[in-house]
Amino acid sequence: MSTSVPGMSPEALKPRPGVKLWVMAARPKTLTAALVPVLVGTALAFSMGVGRVLPAVAALVGAMLIQIGTNFINDYYDFKKGADTHERLGPKRVTQSGLIAPSTVLAGAAACFGLATVVGLYLVVVGGWPIIAIGLASLLCGYAYTGGPFPLGYHGLGDVFVFIFFGLVAVTGTYYVQAGTVAPAAWLAAVPVGAIGTMLIVTNNQRDASTDVKAGKRTLVVRFGTGMGRAEYVLLLVLSYATPFVMYALGWASPWVFLAMLSLPLAIPPLRLMLTAEGAALNPALGGTAKLQLVFGLLFALGLYLR
Repeated sequence: MSTSVPGMSPEALKPRPGVKLWVMAARPKTLTAALVPVLVGTALAFSMGVGRVLPAVAALVGAMLIQIGTNFINDYYDFKKGADTHERLGPKRVTQSGLIAPSTVLAGAAACFGLATVVGLYLVVVGGWPIIAIGLASLLCGYAYTGGPFPLGYHGLGDVFVFIFFGLVAVTGTYYVQAGTVAPAAWLAAVPVGAIGTMLIVTNNQRDASTDVKAGKRTLVVRFGTGMGRAEYVLLLVLSYATPFVMYALGWASPWVFLAMLSLPLAIPPLRLMLTAEGAALNPALGGTAKLQLVFGLLFALGLYLR
């Protein structure tokens, strides 16, 4: 016997999702991509005597909201475009699994972007018109990662997006709202942050290569093969661990910056998997890379702060 109500869509009949489901949709393990850049930019600012607590906190809240909103958008459009199906190899997605209605997920994304805009208004007061440009570009690209007429993630540009916005822009922007300018050291400090963040995307794309092909999602791995994905992962890893040496050589950091090297053992398990495994077997590599991002970021930030 049907339980549908005349005039009401199936989505309207779904129960209102609880906190647990929204936390799942937010993908907590990915939030290191928003946390680490702010920590690094703030640590560098305070080490140079220009750090400010309130702008740093606002930058963190704004970055988190944009990351969560981007995750919601990704969840919605990957389902709509057929990239997330019953064949999915990664963690469960709330839209694809029917746990939250697609329209509700999209509304959640809009709410996150709206709140990020409110936080951004304070940062505009602090940092002026450059923050307007950064904020608008971040929101637009967060949506365009999987949405819009030219979704970046579906055309092999997801890696570039992450490196720029969760590396270069996030670190230098965090520094700027506290200092009113961007020191050359901030640009270099942003490199490993963006690189390890991009490693997460590479791992994800490597795992999903077979299903992405079916959905027409032309990531770099789909375009150039899994060998390309492995090479990109290794290159980004080398770039990350080379940066502390370059910063020290240029006199932009003290020997404390080498604290970041203590995270190197955490890089071995995901690297080994990336070089040997495929498909669902890469799920631990994704978690391992996220853990590496957090620990490297914390140690790198501490090393920059201590002078």
